[in-house]
Amino acid sequence: MLEIKNLHAVAGNREILRGVDLSVKEGETCVLFGPNGSGKSTLLSAIMGYSTSTITEGQIIFKGVDITHLPVDERAKMGIGMMMQRPPNVTGVKLGDLIRTTADEDCAEEVLSEASDFRMSGFLDRDINVGFSGGEIKRSELLQLTAQRPDFLMLDEPESGVDLQSIDLIGNKVHDLLYDQTKCRSGGPKHVSALVITHTGQILDYIGADKAYVMGEGQIRCTGRPTDLLNTIRKNGYGECDSCQHIVTIE
Repeated sequence: MLEIKNLHAVAGNREILRGVDLSVKEGETCVLFGPNGSGKSTLLSAIMGYSTSTITEGQIIFKGVDITHLPVDERAKMGIGMMMQRPPNVTGVKLGDLIRTTADEDCAEEVLSEASDFRMSGFLDRDINVGFSGGEIKRSELLQLTAQRPDFLMLDEPESGVDLQSIDLIGNKVHDLLYDQTKCRSGGPKHVSALVITHTGQILDYIGADKAYVMGEGQIRCTGRPTDLLNTIRKNGYGECDSCQHIVTIE
């Protein structure tokens, strides 16, 4: 589904990604750990094609196609979707209008009806993210992804800024997105591929993660089973991941 080869990228005149190699198989969910400033969000932005970073070397291969220099809209049409950690306010565009525009014509009403269960029905007539709390922004982003229905899903810290009462709501929605529970689409449900950034590991309680990567200083330092890596990080910090000591790798 996705293959990153020796990716280098600059953001703000500073090299952030320094030769990233990473792959996500079809139907596979991978999580990405790493300390603040290690390049995780920059990696997702580079995959999505955002102008916040500039690729200077390497390749991004999606579904067998080199998309390294494709614009954002072409990547979205190919099936890449992303939930940003801090998305911008979009003044003058109503959330409900965006859902109607993004979703397939025969699915828009179903997605809009899900807004009530997702505590977003009162936000459909509001400008996107304007005045939203942290948790409301997360739910808005996930609702938009429900409309888009991507084949490859990227989530940047879905549990951050979410109160304990809402974590179940967010986690279950992420689970539904991964297993594509939208009923009105042709072809039936599918298990989409995903790359999920997490600091706390809370989201692992809701998703069946297959593999984990640890980033450090703009490179992939270690690969292993998600729970093994998370337990090691909690116990010993990220330093031990630099050499993959005591990590049960799966490659």
